[in-house]
Amino acid sequence: MPISHSHSTRPALLARWLCALLLLACAPSWADTPSSLGDTYISAKKSKGSFALAASGKAAPLYASASEWPGVLRAAKDLQVDINRVTKLQPTLTTDQAPKGKEVVLIGTLGKSPLIDGLVKAGKLNGAALAGKWEAFVVQTIEKPMPGIDRALVIAGSDKRGTIYGIYDVSQQMGVSPWYWWADVPTKEQKALYVAAGGHSQGEPAVKYRGIFINDEAPALQNWSKEKFGGVNSKMYAHMFELILRLKGNYLWPAMWGNAFNDDDKQNPVLADEYGIVMGTSHHEPLTRAHDEWRRYGKGPWNYQTNAGTLQEFWRGGMQRMGTRENILSIGMRGDGDEPMSEENNIALLERIVADQRKIIAETTGKPAEQTPQLWALYKEVQDYYDRGMRVPDDVTLLLCDDNWGNLRKLPKLGEKPRSGGYGIYYHFDYVGGPRNYKWLNTNPLPRIWEQMHLAHEYGANQIWIVNVGDLKPMELPISFFLDYAWNPNRIKATDVAAYTQRWAAQQFGPSHAADIADILAKYAKYNARRKPELLDQNTYSLANFREFETVVADYNQLLTRAEAINQKIPAASRDAYYELVLHPVQACANLNELYYTVALNREAAQKGLSNTNALAEKAKALYAKDGEITRRYHAVAGGKWNHMMDQTHIGYTYWQQPEANKMPEVKTLANATSQPTPTASVAAPKAGGAAAAGAGFQESNGYVSIEAEHYTKAVTTGPVTWQHLPDFGRTLGAVTSFPVTAAPQATPGGQSPHLEYTITMQQAGPVTVRAYLAPTLDFTNDQGLRYAVSIDDETPQIINLHTGLKPDNGNRPWEQAVAESILIKTSQHNLATAGTHTLKFWRVDPGVVLEKLVVSHGELPASYLGPPESPATVSGSAKGSVGRR
Repeated sequence: MPISHSHSTRPALLARWLCALLLLACAPSWADTPSSLGDTYISAKKSKGSFALAASGKAAPLYASASEWPGVLRAAKDLQVDINRVTKLQPTLTTDQAPKGKEVVLIGTLGKSPLIDGLVKAGKLNGAALAGKWEAFVVQTIEKPMPGIDRALVIAGSDKRGTIYGIYDVSQQMGVSPWYWWADVPTKEQKALYVAAGGHSQGEPAVKYRGIFINDEAPALQNWSKEKFGGVNSKMYAHMFELILRLKGNYLWPAMWGNAFNDDDKQNPVLADEYGIVMGTSHHEPLTRAHDEWRRYGKGPWNYQTNAGTLQEFWRGGMQRMGTRENILSIGMRGDGDEPMSEENNIALLERIVADQRKIIAETTGKPAEQTPQLWALYKEVQDYYDRGMRVPDDVTLLLCDDNWGNLRKLPKLGEKPRSGGYGIYYHFDYVGGPRNYKWLNTNPLPRIWEQMHLAHEYGANQIWIVNVGDLKPMELPISFFLDYAWNPNRIKATDVAAYTQRWAAQQFGPSHAADIADILAKYAKYNARRKPELLDQNTYSLANFREFETVVADYNQLLTRAEAINQKIPAASRDAYYELVLHPVQACANLNELYYTVALNREAAQKGLSNTNALAEKAKALYAKDGEITRRYHAVAGGKWNHMMDQTHIGYTYWQQPEANKMPEVKTLANATSQPTPTASVAAPKAGGAAAAGAGFQESNGYVSIEAEHYTKAVTTGPVTWQHLPDFGRTLGAVTSFPVTAAPQATPGGQSPHLEYTITMQQAGPVTVRAYLAPTLDFTNDQGLRYAVSIDDETPQIINLHTGLKPDNGNRPWEQAVAESILIKTSQHNLATAGTHTLKFWRVDPGVVLEKLVVSHGELPASYLGPPESPATVSGSAKGSVGRR
């Protein structure tokens, strides 16, 4: 009987079946075989002992108990659709009685499904592998599970979401991308599907709550959702809930710019709970109440000193509305509209607010407050309250935050007494605020996400990971990575990030072009992270030195050429997905960089009175017009499915807030230009002496030596401390940091303490400046600032503090410059007694310092954004790409 028509059971039949199960032999053991991207257990080819999910024109029937969680039964329907999507075969899905057939798929949750409980009682399924676990599942073949059935593929979960994840893991293994709807990824058809023998599982997630925050959603998602669904409502959220579950996430902060999840559509929270999504509200929206609900229903000021009673009733209404649905409650209070509280609000008042909120929680739920999950977000100035002594009860999760630019502000102190509520992380892929909004395209390279979230994991902030993803699109790749990494950080090492990207590309587009597509995805995010597109202008890169601007534009256009070539080779059915995920961001950003380059050339030409001034102005206007054409092409993809999703303005910023409309950069025209164009006088990039290899040295050229951090001559390690290469990290080639990130600081660097050595050859003696180019990591220890040391030859190492004068606040110029430029540059002064060969040493002092490049110079460097390209190496090696050489 189809699942949509019946939820009944036949108790007598079930009882007879359970009795029969008790007579069966003990269950075989199964190995823990993680089934994340790259681990395949479903194939179109039959193998020894494999289970035929679909073969010979038939699909194995699906069977679940009618008493199963509604969310599990809903996901089982998705599996039914997914099998048909892949094979064009339609399996039956029943809940009233076991289907007939030699091979059957049994789906259920331990403790909820009589099917699964019966298998455990009969010794057919190892219940200990699931009992008491959080969101665990097993996909396992069992012989003779019940009378009349020879074999069953069992998809069993430890709890509701565990079973749902098992279902969606099978779908993903069959070739259905989690992004099939949100990015129009087509599914490759297969004539047969076989599940490999044995058991398949991913264990428990390392991070308990893993989710996304839809934020800054106007104009893009807001306009799109209104056109397609009539608003940001349950029709739209149903697609989002499914995506989160397919990505093995479980948590959502919903859209809140003029939206109120629980008030706008009463089906929103009902549907979320049915699907299995844990809901929350953003860091400044207490007790499930959206900020916009106060605008709608609040009376009096948002001020607890003068309006406590009204606020308490407002929050109480939110709790009464929540009922028993799964939520993590934000507690505490910020000023109205996510602003800081006024100066007169002291810690004692904030602690009273929290105490009163917890009373409301206890009263409305009928159980102690500590039995309802809560978080307190240490966002911006709220962290200062914590640092000044404010505390919340131990069961409350402390949600630690980044600086809105992907740099963690604070992590738990090593060795501190554990909190029962633990610690979490609130991270950003999108932001509205200073020094500049960034919300148009993806600017989040995976190596940087990996490095920061690795810190979070190692320091024990593993209760909640929530990331601000803006409109969701176009953050598809970083969202996948963030949630996959949250599930099991130990499975993705620093050197595995490129392989992860390639597997992800293969999942969306097949293996044929996956390596090239992955490289394009990595490079465009890397290029965009050098400086967010919203911060770009005609002055960003140098026209005068190192042919910098020209090279940046050439690199991006080369990337575009590659992306367009692949577009012609992939199947037509994949081109919508390819445009959304790959071609559009490359096309849009290559064009934007060339626009600003052309404006820079135009202004230089006008200043010199050159005859090509007006032609450059016309070219810039054409490139500006092309930006609009690229947006319109995106909006036409998939029959207009994503119209408005690229409505976000991105050209014409004059301060931190977005312009109301894109604005053409100013260009110059001349009425009587007579001079002929001549090449711009430029400090040339150093002539290549062969790319650096292990053990290479570097020669001075044009008064400096520039070295990529990973091209050290020697790495000295001591005790547990080693040096870790971070491939493709940062603005140019890669980076190096010390591991483990929890190792104690080195109080007095020197001798054989951990350091990197670089052999340099200088042409003259005398004073030199060493510039260290470092990732803009914050002092997450909240101690004295992160430090490194530097020396040349045998001199005493100079200890340099990254964070002198730097505080992650708007108005703090060092921080604003560091995040805008995606780099910290620190200097030290040294003296060379002689010309010739020397050893530059970079010493570890504190963990978490990430080195990207070193430059030694006799004087000031020619002005540029990325710094001098790497100097000639004294030992040749294999050539690097242009990005790495800059």
